[in-house]
Amino acid sequence: MTQTPEITDSHCHIDFPDFENQVEQIIENAADAGVTRMVTICTRLKNEPKVRKLAEDHAPVFYAAGTHPMSAAEEPLTSVEELVKLAQHPKFVGIGETGLDYHYTAESAEIQKQSLRIHIAAARETQLPLIIHSRAADDDMAQILTEEYKAGAYPCVMHCFSSGPELAKAAIDLGFYLSMSGIATFPKSQEVRDIFAVAPVDRILVETDSPYLAPKPFRGKRNEPAYTVHTAKVGAELFGMDYPSFAAQTQENFDRLFAKAAKYEDAA
Repeated sequence: MTQTPEITDSHCHIDFPDFENQVEQIIENAADAGVTRMVTICTRLKNEPKVRKLAEDHAPVFYAAGTHPMSAAEEPLTSVEELVKLAQHPKFVGIGETGLDYHYTAESAEIQKQSLRIHIAAARETQLPLIIHSRAADDDMAQILTEEYKAGAYPCVMHCFSSGPELAKAAIDLGFYLSMSGIATFPKSQEVRDIFAVAPVDRILVETDSPYLAPKPFRGKRNEPAYTVHTAKVGAELFGMDYPSFAAQTQENFDRLFAKAAKYEDAA
């Protein structure tokens, strides 16, 4: 009997109302598909206790926390100290998501930039990966990430990457990672697939961003961590790899970037 390859959903939101009273089933579905770990992301720090409890109650779940750029103008501005303190939890494995979103919330660009720089400083201090959301802000994002990196190195993943090739190159040149979401499976996303295809395979992660962006063949429905597999199979095709080999490569990549999660599992 062939063993199902293991894979990690590096970015999901299982605390969202879409999954209310269904978390156990969602985790079971994921395990059946070979998705043995997931990082659930807190996007408003006032919800951190709820997200933390999900990680505490479920072995496959790790978590990260930050202020989403689209909420930056509505939420109290966090501090480096607050984020560093949260990061002491053994299952807190990333800073964010944070970033810039000028598609929906361009009017709050300045507070988004301020928030982003605070999160970068926390990632630099903790050496936990910065989790970046970037939409319609490629030039500012590349400039800030590069400028801040020169001030002191930090690890980073460009979550749900769907920006342009210039930002992808800037991120890769800094040693960052690109995360592939269900967008890469959409018929009209050839440009995104082309960007991933020329990136180093040892810098690629996979994710769902569930409950959003369900990959084919579930597009338009609620996404969930089990569906990471469908995105990863497209990734395997892009890199000319069989699925088990690509899954193993993304596992290795995840363990390298999210080293705290890997060490937690080793110690468990």
